[in-house]
Amino acid sequence: MADRAELEQAVVQQGEKVKKLKQEKASSEEIAEEVAKLLELKAKLGTDDGKHKFVLKTPKGTRDYNPKQMAIRERVFNTIINCFKRHGAETIDTPVFELKETLTGKYGEDSKLIYDLKDQGGELLSLRYDLTVPFARYLAMNKITNIKRYHIAKVYRRDNPAMTKGRYREFYQCDFDIAGQYDPMIPDAECLKIVHEILSELELGDFSIKVNDRRILDGMFAVCGVPDSKFRTICSSVDKLDKTPWEEVKNEMVGEKGLAPEAADLIGEYVQNNGGLDLIERLLKDPKLSQSKQALEGLNDMKIMFEYLQLFGVTDKISFDLSLARGLDYYTGVIYEAVLIQNQAESQQQNNHTEESVSVGSVAGGGRYDGLVGMFDPKGRKVPCVGVSIGIERIFSIMEQKAEASEAKIRTTETQVLVAAAQKKLLEERMKLIAELWNAGIKAEMLYKKNPKLLNQLQYCEEAGIPLVAIIGEQELKDGVVKLRVVSTREEVNVARPNLVEEIQKRTSQF
Repeated sequence: MADRAELEQAVVQQGEKVKKLKQEKASSEEIAEEVAKLLELKAKLGTDDGKHKFVLKTPKGTRDYNPKQMAIRERVFNTIINCFKRHGAETIDTPVFELKETLTGKYGEDSKLIYDLKDQGGELLSLRYDLTVPFARYLAMNKITNIKRYHIAKVYRRDNPAMTKGRYREFYQCDFDIAGQYDPMIPDAECLKIVHEILSELELGDFSIKVNDRRILDGMFAVCGVPDSKFRTICSSVDKLDKTPWEEVKNEMVGEKGLAPEAADLIGEYVQNNGGLDLIERLLKDPKLSQSKQALEGLNDMKIMFEYLQLFGVTDKISFDLSLARGLDYYTGVIYEAVLIQNQAESQQQNNHTEESVSVGSVAGGGRYDGLVGMFDPKGRKVPCVGVSIGIERIFSIMEQKAEASEAKIRTTETQVLVAAAQKKLLEERMKLIAELWNAGIKAEMLYKKNPKLLNQLQYCEEAGIPLVAIIGEQELKDGVVKLRVVSTREEVNVARPNLVEEIQKRTSQF
């Protein structure tokens, strides 16, 4: 009984904590977390009759998707997959968990977010953190030197979730990668063209794709006097410049990471630059930067890539941005990130921003990682790779908000026709007709009632957005016809039974 008394006391205390947070108007995430703890305590307490009470919630950082949300997701996935296929990609799949050692040491400071699994059967396993490292392992294991592949699957991060911002612990990634030894910058330019195509087709609003090169960054750090050992940590500070003012980033470099203030000032002169071919030309002549062989290689490649991007007709949205650093350890060359932008009027309404435009978050990112496959290959054979990952969860969040705002009716099924009866005792006839339609590949439904009223059948079509109704009655059966009704216009036409499939196909192709 003592245990039960302790639990009851803990429930009371946790309840008080939740009440206090609500009074103090704490963040919804903080409240949700404490409410979840309260529910768990109550479930442990159970009921006096000894029955276990279930906590009805999804795990922290995860969510369910209802049919409307899934309809939006399917539409987005189809757009993205069609683009990947248009560019000649094939698809693969890999296990949801990998050997722990496969993932260790590939993600820099983010390695702490990997989900490790309990040892069951002598293998130390972790849930995959992204789709890139498993892809590199797959290439090395199967000795593949050339492939253009896409992979859409769930990944897992032990992150502190911010559900409202589209940051979860379980989420989808959509990756496109080109592996193989090719002439410089041709595959890299195609990856950027793909991002441009997808974001344009999804109509999410204005966007910008920032590009940089790890070699330019490393060369810049070297000429600015950053010690080799601090490259990666300074890199992760620079990567915060899209959200944090330069002064704060500089304070972090100098105060927390021990960089000399003069080195930080020199970095500041470079990382606040962005532009296009003109900026590349200027940096190629820069007295300090041109002393770095690495930086020159990166700048020359960047120049070639911008020339290719002009041929692809996408430079209007692409900016060479020296502050882009992307934190992952495995990048070796070009890196890029796509962000959605609000225009000035919108951003001023929302937060009195004075700049021309404001970023509302990254929706795609990627780059070149020529050394990753070699890490796995027993002989260290390298397979150059470049790829892009589409930030699908953030895109879904935006699409869902747009759908809610527009109040447009979202169809959650693809049913083309409802098979309906005009009188009673026609269930068998409906079943025969619907079987004919299914066998011909028509998407069809009927109500699961022996004798449904015609009005109820028509109302079901209105609610579900089904465009056509195939009505059979005694007279139609005698005449060998089916009455086809267009739900939106209420127009009705008698169609000979052998021509029904063709007529439904013709009419649904018009909708």
